[in-house]
Amino acid sequence: MFQCLHREDGILKRRNPGVNMKTPCPHDVGLFVVEPPPYGKKMVKQSPFPAGKLPSDVLGALLENTSSHPRLIVGPQVGEDAAVIDMGDRYLVAKSDPITFVEHQIGRYAVHVNANDIACMGAVPLWFLMTLLLPEGRADEAMVGRIWQEVDDTCAELGINLCGGHTEITSGLEFPILSGHMLGEVSKENLIRGAGAQVDDFILLTRPIPVEGTAILADVKYDFLKNYIDVEMLENAKRYLESPGISVVAQALTAAGTGQVHAMHDPTEGGLATGIHEMAEAACLGAIVEEDSIPISLEGGKICEVLGLDPLGVITSGALLLAVPAEGEEIVREALMATGAIASRIGEFCASEFGVRMNSGGKTHPLKRFDSDEISRAL
Repeated sequence: MFQCLHREDGILKRRNPGVNMKTPCPHDVGLFVVEPPPYGKKMVKQSPFPAGKLPSDVLGALLENTSSHPRLIVGPQVGEDAAVIDMGDRYLVAKSDPITFVEHQIGRYAVHVNANDIACMGAVPLWFLMTLLLPEGRADEAMVGRIWQEVDDTCAELGINLCGGHTEITSGLEFPILSGHMLGEVSKENLIRGAGAQVDDFILLTRPIPVEGTAILADVKYDFLKNYIDVEMLENAKRYLESPGISVVAQALTAAGTGQVHAMHDPTEGGLATGIHEMAEAACLGAIVEEDSIPISLEGGKICEVLGLDPLGVITSGALLLAVPAEGEEIVREALMATGAIASRIGEFCASEFGVRMNSGGKTHPLKRFDSDEISRAL
């Protein structure tokens, strides 16, 4: 059933359904397909989505109908960290990602998480654009100046230029939201796809988890956590933003330079577990993860224990996932260690029919996927 809306005297009205919809009307503003409910059934109101990523099946269905372009080498796909566009002698890599969990150091977070995804494609992050929405009633010169300085300082650390964006005072916001957009370049022969993992590739992890989530929770939940955790440990956790830091740019580009990496991924929302799911899904593979091999930081583990969170589902930018063939494992490990990272083997990719599973306590079970990050339960 078709329904058309058109405008008469400034008012939107339904167009007479008896009129041939193929005949244009100068007042038409849109043609919509209205599907009647199945015969004998009532329409059921759907539950709203929880905070976090769109469910992967919903996102996958939406992406099926996106248009393509002959110069678009990597378009929107589950498991791919950025888009890739052919610029002739090289590829332009483009990424966008918002910061919505925190206000403190929001500028620093925004630059790092966007730069990370560019580097995971083997590209060098070069240009940053930001869309900064500031809360009406709170925004002032001090707030915008602080955020701007955070962006400037972090860009300078990574050799990135702020090249554009948009700022505005927005009603309905409690705190600032910064949506970052990063551009980078990579030679055509050095591009690394998120979908590049292969059967029998080892899954390597470069830092104990969760990194970013530990810093966020220690800051936002400090007054509550200090009743259960030593203050010195909490202060260490708050410093995770700087040490070990949430940037994986040096790790990713160093690993890519070995020529032994099939895929990389920066596990953000949904944590390590969801990052592994996304890598497997992108490559149409399964995975077997060894729970006992996953390094969990002292501070992060304690904070998750107190708050009742699963550390495998907590946002963990700063801990890079890599798919590496067996013959390249030691080469990549040595390169990563030179950057101050580790390279813990936590599992391997396998054929898709095995699914994504975890060995735990002598038993194997499906690895939980966290489309809603665990941190949202605490915040």
